[in-house]
Amino acid sequence: MKRYSRQVIFPPVGEDGQRRLGAATALVVGCGALGSCSAELLARAGVGRLRLVDRDYLEEHNLQRQSLYDERLLAADVPKAVAAAQRIGEINSHVSTEAHVTDVTAANVLDLFEGVDVVLDGTDNWQTRYLLNDAAVHTGTPWVYGGVLGTTGVSMLVEPGRTPCLRCIFPDPPPPGGETCETAGVLGPAVWSVGSVQAMAAMRLLLGDPSTAQLLTIDAWTPGMQSVHVGAPDPDCPACGLGDLVFLSDVRLSSARLCGRNAVQVSAPSGVRVDLRAVAERTAALGEVRYNEHLLRFKVDGCELTLFADGRAVVRGLEDPALARSLYARYIGA
Repeated sequence: MKRYSRQVIFPPVGEDGQRRLGAATALVVGCGALGSCSAELLARAGVGRLRLVDRDYLEEHNLQRQSLYDERLLAADVPKAVAAAQRIGEINSHVSTEAHVTDVTAANVLDLFEGVDVVLDGTDNWQTRYLLNDAAVHTGTPWVYGGVLGTTGVSMLVEPGRTPCLRCIFPDPPPPGGETCETAGVLGPAVWSVGSVQAMAAMRLLLGDPSTAQLLTIDAWTPGMQSVHVGAPDPDCPACGLGDLVFLSDVRLSSARLCGRNAVQVSAPSGVRVDLRAVAERTAALGEVRYNEHLLRFKVDGCELTLFADGRAVVRGLEDPALARSLYARYIGA
């Protein structure tokens, strides 16, 4: 208990609570700004097992707010989930980590939820959040919603059967055309404010003292914080009330624009594995091809293609999904 002595002497934790944290498993979906913050805090608190999921790779602009990463990891050209697992291993070698470099879809989300005590939302899109919500309702797994834009953020604990779910509060996703981090920006202290709230909500839940049903809004610039009591689950909610888990059964499109990135992600069928070395040899004539065990990257036709071992590719430099699929088929294959 020596390592955790400062939190063990806090009465709601104690030695029994610390053992509960050590025996717990948390799933962090998205290892960007919020996910890297909350994952680090849970690791430092001694949560025994972290399952880290992210589909993306590190970029230089991430370092401004994604606290787990540094220039060494950026230069290593590794996916975020792998980088997060490496850093957590350096922070607390007693924490077991699983790195999943994948896109969370209806095909794999229930597998990712298997054996998990709590889920933390580090995503950047509503499609995935609604999918997490459906999976949580289906499995009865608590999860902590979070989001940040500019210097404001929100967070809410969803505990199926006890609190409203995400669709009780937000029945439909916001209309397209709203602001994103690309247009409104985001400051690191705002990320830490919300990520800290998410980590605290997860810890309280794991310690057997979940927070009240409330939607918390934080403005790190003013600064200020407001909480709204959200009451009981809505019996007419399409998800937790009526059981219409449409996102859990949704067949995702094979390509999708990445918000604010001037890029398109092309997805391969579930279960596909790609021999990155073979692709590197086949595309070597195109120019410089960089690859490691996690990803491969090359430039062609004014675009940059980043291919992952699960067959997904991020095509940067365009926003047309059809053109992205065409480049994928031409240079990577069917």
